[in-house]
Amino acid sequence: MNDHRRLGRELGIFDTDPLIGSGLPYWLPAGAAVRKAVEDYVHELERRGGYLHVNSPVLGKRELYERSGHWAHYADDMFPPMRVGGEEFVLRPSLCPHHALIYRSRGRGRRELPLRIAELGGMYRSELSGVLGGLTRVRAIQLNDGHVFCAPEQAAAEVSAALDLIEAAHAQLGISAARHRLSLRGDGAKFVDDPGMWERSEAVLRAVLKERGRDFDEERGEGAFYGPKIDIQIADPAGREATLSTVQVDYFQPERFDLRYAGGDRPVMVHRSVVGGIERLVAHLVEVHGGAFPAWMAPVQAVVLPVSDAELPAAEDVLRRCLAAGLRAELAPADRGSLGARIRAHRLVPYQLVVGPREAAGSGASVRLRDGRQAGDVPVERLAAEARPLF
Repeated sequence: MNDHRRLGRELGIFDTDPLIGSGLPYWLPAGAAVRKAVEDYVHELERRGGYLHVNSPVLGKRELYERSGHWAHYADDMFPPMRVGGEEFVLRPSLCPHHALIYRSRGRGRRELPLRIAELGGMYRSELSGVLGGLTRVRAIQLNDGHVFCAPEQAAAEVSAALDLIEAAHAQLGISAARHRLSLRGDGAKFVDDPGMWERSEAVLRAVLKERGRDFDEERGEGAFYGPKIDIQIADPAGREATLSTVQVDYFQPERFDLRYAGGDRPVMVHRSVVGGIERLVAHLVEVHGGAFPAWMAPVQAVVLPVSDAELPAAEDVLRRCLAAGLRAELAPADRGSLGARIRAHRLVPYQLVVGPREAAGSGASVRLRDGRQAGDVPVERLAAEARPLF
């Protein structure tokens, strides 16, 4: 069974250190490469979907989270405030308050809506040590987050468009959803007490799921504190479920931040995360692919293998051309073992470029694919084109 905690360390994806702390993994070079490939893909997918990308601070004043409702309903999951210059600052547990302030940074006209903004940003949760594990449950999360500010009549279309993005990303990443869940309000002070608001949000989500013909389960008590959400659940090899992607309809925060557009009308805030937290996503990808990542996200996409020391100069030239073409490539020279041993050592690399006397004479390489098939003398530019994600 593929366990990302074991594989992740074997593959050089991530590690931890007690001096940094529990729930705070660091990314090793291979993991950083996978993460960057995924982030770039999602950024471009969002751009094509009409999103504008922003950046916001990971800190905010305590009163920001009092305004947003997080302090009243979510404080147990937040780190304690830090006093600086007589003011209290908090590591943010969510990006949505910052995005609400970006929306209201100037007046908005009706024709600007829907306004779609997205960010890959840090958020922090004060998880108990007993629930932390690998990359799936951490205290510092890089969240693929986004918010759509739209007129009420646009909300259903924006929820559906967000689900389109999620399904496209899952297909590209090789992810299969375990199930869709409609997460609803539960009892207690954790949830905003406004039944009418919850009913309006729930009606939008139900209508979209019904229109798309999507089967779903309902679970009380799993909604956000301010509204219901569609959760796309994934399962690990042991069958344990986790939430990856979400879409939420929020009438609460636009009211709390007094968000308006021309005419005095209030927008609806659609929260959506295409791939969720990057840590949990990469953990799942390690387990799904067993380290044999699709070419576009592989840490090393091509390895150049000179048959002997005599072909080393030609192999170095092939490596330079691979790097110039945009491939993540490395050299495995003959002093690291026999050709067969080096091929086995790089069995997870999508493209293995063998340079023998014939290839060196022609300034090329014979391409061997990860599954053992021989592709012949393929130009590195074509390999680079094949190693890009599809949109």
